[in-house]
Amino acid sequence: MRVRVLYHDHCFDGAASAAFFTRFMRGRFYPDAEFAYTGMAHKASQIFEDSLFDGDVNAIVDFKYSSNPKLNWWFDHHQSAFLAPEDARHFSLEHSETKLYDTTFKSCTYFIATVAKQKWGFNAPDLDNLVKWANIIDGAQYTDAKTAVELGAPAMKITLVIEGSKGSGVVQKIIHWMQSMQLDEIVAQPEIQEIYQPLYERHLRNLDTIRERAHQEGPVVTFDLTGYDVEGYNKFIPYYLFPSSVYTVSVSPSSFRTKISVGSNPWTPEEPKHNLATICERYGGGGHARVGAISLEPGALIEARRVAAEIIEELKS
Repeated sequence: MRVRVLYHDHCFDGAASAAFFTRFMRGRFYPDAEFAYTGMAHKASQIFEDSLFDGDVNAIVDFKYSSNPKLNWWFDHHQSAFLAPEDARHFSLEHSETKLYDTTFKSCTYFIATVAKQKWGFNAPDLDNLVKWANIIDGAQYTDAKTAVELGAPAMKITLVIEGSKGSGVVQKIIHWMQSMQLDEIVAQPEIQEIYQPLYERHLRNLDTIRERAHQEGPVVTFDLTGYDVEGYNKFIPYYLFPSSVYTVSVSPSSFRTKISVGSNPWTPEEPKHNLATICERYGGGGHARVGAISLEPGALIEARRVAAEIIEELKS
């Protein structure tokens, strides 16, 4: 038997969700199955090709819903979980016991772990630390911006590798390791160290680049990374540099999209008043109440800057 797992690629919670889900499936349903993984990225023209669901059992974790009849399992916690209203209706009418959705969870990993224990009696105490860190990282539950940016904990180092590595091969190795190894053991792997060191140096350069490019307009930190080799950056850097800010809005082109990132400061004394997922949904994006993003076609810089400017004005109001 083959189980295909589609997961949110280059995301710690996406990888941890895939790892915990695999342990759950092996421990409760398919002990002898072969597991294969496909990393999913948010794109402007998001679709689920039928060829993605090539397993005897197919699952999506920490990513949007598909109404494809070959989908057997789904776990997600994002407010913007449905590509279209038809998908939301399909989900609500199906009443499936194996397709589950709950936006109250900070991380999809913790959601899967909780449901697996409560509904199917599955528990994996050796993965408790993985679940804890998925909740911290995806829910921005760090004690301060320094902790989030200076990358002291093993989980933070792994996050840098997951978010910064090219392709999906390294992430899928980490998914395999997460199923049976502790996070400090994963960090100690020579392959991870080899990838981590140059990524950490790039992280420090990104910190300098954002320091140079960013400025604060009222409660909003904004910057445009066009022309810089910054495919991804630590989303807490703006709050590390501008601790009084409430929101951040940035434009960052990449090889497969033009991305507008919208976030809120987890440590601001002023509770953010705007639901960022709702704002992003108006432009075809989505996310959570406190963090969201919009993906436009590659090269759509004029449109991205127009959208970013509109969002900045709304957040300043």
